[in-house]
Amino acid sequence: MLGLLPRGTRIGRFQTASRTNRRRKATVKKDERFDLLLRQAAKVFFEKGYDRASIRDVAREAGMSLAGLYYYFRSKEELLHLILEKVFTDLMETLGPRIEASSDPVERVRILIHNHIGYFVENLVEMKVLSHEYESLTGTYHEGIRKIRRDYFRLVERVVSEVMERGAARGVTARVAALSLLGMMNWLYTWYRPAVDGDAAAVAGQMTSMFLNGLLAGKGS
Repeated sequence: MLGLLPRGTRIGRFQTASRTNRRRKATVKKDERFDLLLRQAAKVFFEKGYDRASIRDVAREAGMSLAGLYYYFRSKEELLHLILEKVFTDLMETLGPRIEASSDPVERVRILIHNHIGYFVENLVEMKVLSHEYESLTGTYHEGIRKIRRDYFRLVERVVSEVMERGAARGVTARVAALSLLGMMNWLYTWYRPAVDGDAAAVAGQMTSMFLNGLLAGKGS
């Protein structure tokens, strides 16, 4: 409707690392056990670090045999890839329709921040794994996640660029503003305490105010 999504992007449908992986994903797409397994594996990677964690650690956490685990993936690296792929797929699936349904640039920024922070708060473990273990991926696994990250960044940059058309602080580019916003949101897991900071909506509201006031209040200065 508004052309905000990167050209060629299909919400929730991203290129995976191999044809075999695509076939396996189609089989387990609606498998709740698969989603639970990804959460359990993310917990292991979160607690031990990807390099130190083993498939046996994941099997122990999941209460499954090694053979049972290998029904879903072929290697520890593919498992990490699936965890990170799901993060971006979930973010884009929830954000895309909401963004496209709004015609107000300011409201779209608000939707973006609330969607991102809401997902973060519900998935703090996965977000830490994303932040710290992305560079552990190699080859087609790394390239697949890099492309999804790029699609998400382009969407964020477009949302920010459109609100900046209303007037922004002199010398600020959409790229720097978008990266600054993502940086502010992505480190939430290092300091967020619900009892102190409030729920996701409260935190997102404060971040929205800071970002928009900082970006737009200084226009022409």
